[in-house]
Amino acid sequence: MALSLKSLGVRAVTGAVFVATIVGSILWNQYSFAVAFIAFSAMATAEFYRLVEGMTHTPRGTKFVDILGSILLFLTLYIYADKNFDMSGIITVPYLVYFLVRFIMQLYDKVERPLEGWAYSFLGQIYVALPFALCNILYYRFSPLILLSLFVFIWVNDTGAYLVGCTIGKHRLFERISPKKSWEGFWGGVVLATATAYVASLYIDVLNTWQWMGLALICSVFGTWGDLCESLIKRSLNVKDSGNILPGHGGLLDRFDSILLAVPAAILYLFIVFTL
Repeated sequence: MALSLKSLGVRAVTGAVFVATIVGSILWNQYSFAVAFIAFSAMATAEFYRLVEGMTHTPRGTKFVDILGSILLFLTLYIYADKNFDMSGIITVPYLVYFLVRFIMQLYDKVERPLEGWAYSFLGQIYVALPFALCNILYYRFSPLILLSLFVFIWVNDTGAYLVGCTIGKHRLFERISPKKSWEGFWGGVVLATATAYVASLYIDVLNTWQWMGLALICSVFGTWGDLCESLIKRSLNVKDSGNILPGHGGLLDRFDSILLAVPAAILYLFIVFTL
């Protein structure tokens, strides 16, 4: 029992610090947001490459170059999204350098399956680095509060799904990939997230009530798919957690898995909302 309580305490403290870091970095100012999310992007990307490094051979120094690529991608969209910068097309130059270097590096590595090296490098950029970089669009082109709300909706959805799933969950949602998830839990998360969005609409006028609730629904649906995608990766690699950087919670990918699909989906939703 003592060990169980200790583990629960460690998990609670880690979770509180994690949430406080995200909330504080978004609300403080644009620089705290940039520093925190560059760090998240770099560490999550490194975690992904560490997970898959045993599946393929890549040239020496590839991981460093790929992590640097994730930072450059974030900075590219950071400068692009912030209207205070007037850099025109030149902002893409650093990331284009990464793009070219990564292709050329593989030419000098004598392996039988060079395509795998390229595939895993650019999968990490698309799957992990790009969603973090896209957070700049939500932060600058829409509102920091919308970016923060996305995280809140994901957290609330996860909480609702867990509580309802543990209580009355019987029908498996996606047993092949995640045996514990249930349809009852999924709908419990959706209801709690959309209820939270309704409350948010009463105090924050960035979106109207239906737009807020639509955003919560998008976060719930695509957040669940994001969670399942990461579960599929871990199941394919036969690992329980993506890492151990967060005591009691696993790795960064375990905590950010939902936003990796929720962020691009939310941007598409918001562009549609503000265009129609």
